[in-house]
Amino acid sequence: QVQLVESGGGLVQPGGSLRLSCAASRSIFSFDGMGWYRQAPGKQREMVAYIINGGSTNYADSGKGRFTISRDNAKNTVYLQMNTLKPEDTAVYYCNARNWGANFWGQGTQVTVSS
Repeated sequence: QVQLVESGGGLVQPGGSLRLSCAASRSIFSFDGMGWYRQAPGKQREMVAYIINGGSTNYADSGKGRFTISRDNAKNTVYLQMNTLKPEDTAVYYCNARNWGANFWGQGTQVTVSS
């Protein structure tokens, strides 16, 4: 059983920053990759940022230049640093891990960007 526990969400003003964390219950190298998705009210879940086992990263256009995904192997944790946040970044952010076609999800953490 894989557990992914997110933290770091909250309310932030436009232009502010947040760092999300996702702690996995086992070595992050046991996964093909890990990343972040988000889902805003009334919208489909979308990929935000992803890092594969080899270290390559992929970002949605909406976050390029503002978001950075990273990992701490010793802590089995993946991070999402979000800068210059915009109201349209408001969503529930979910951690994802993939292994042999299986997807694992965290419970989600709310990010609200509002003045």
